[in-house]
Amino acid sequence: MAIESTLHPSLIVPVGHVEPVPRRIRGLIGGHVVFDTRRALYVWEWQAYPQFTIPVEDLVEGALHDDAHTERLGAGPAHRHTLQVGREVREGAAWVWGEGAPEALHGTVRFEWEALDTWLEEDEPVFVHPRSPYSRVDALRSSSSVRVEVDGEVLAEASQCVKLFETGLPTRYYLDRTDVDWNRLQRSDTVTRCPYKGTTSSYWSFDGAAGPHPDIAWTYDFPTIHANRIAGMTAFYNERVDLFIDGVPLPKQPSRALCHTLPPGPVSTGTSPSGPLRRSHHE
Repeated sequence: MAIESTLHPSLIVPVGHVEPVPRRIRGLIGGHVVFDTRRALYVWEWQAYPQFTIPVEDLVEGALHDDAHTERLGAGPAHRHTLQVGREVREGAAWVWGEGAPEALHGTVRFEWEALDTWLEEDEPVFVHPRSPYSRVDALRSSSSVRVEVDGEVLAEASQCVKLFETGLPTRYYLDRTDVDWNRLQRSDTVTRCPYKGTTSSYWSFDGAAGPHPDIAWTYDFPTIHANRIAGMTAFYNERVDLFIDGVPLPKQPSRALCHTLPPGPVSTGTSPSGPLRRSHHE
């Protein structure tokens, strides 16, 4: 049998690409509807994922105030605006596309994601950022055996796993809890969120002979329906541990930063701003 592949589909959408969104998109602040549209567009300001941009005509209770400040975003020049909804004021929350941006973006506004309390696709909440129509996540049961080592110490060993295939990321190997040596791991306060998989329940670190190895493993106790097969299972960063798949060492490769790390403290559920988000290598 051939050895495990470390190749994976790359991100193919160019920066500045624009596509129509066939879904109803709404944004809310404090129970007020900022906008309600069936004419939203996806715009890629970077390759990893798109943002929504909204026709200015489809603002409902939201009012924009020009900040007299222009920057070049990934898709072109945009004019920064402050958003006001009733008594709520969100400074620098919106960008109205200007001359030099793709023509399809003219007359639309792109909101900073964390500036709104709630984003809805149809009647379903969306977290972190829009899901790309060109990305997919597949969680498949596999009879491949997995062994995880760090500094020569075995942290996990499993006769089977669930392989998670996500566009733009290496394959991740999720293991049952009973296959992990929890006596060697310490729980950390790190929490990450992903629009495809949900919010992590825990991260785990390891203090080895060569020094500390922070946040090398994570668990989703309650993933999204798209990734429900990994519920309660634990995966390790391919990049930070030594993985053996079917007894063969898996070469280490760098990954892309696709999702977000949350600052310490309570995790936002989408009903209030989650604060600043830091892009990080993600599971």
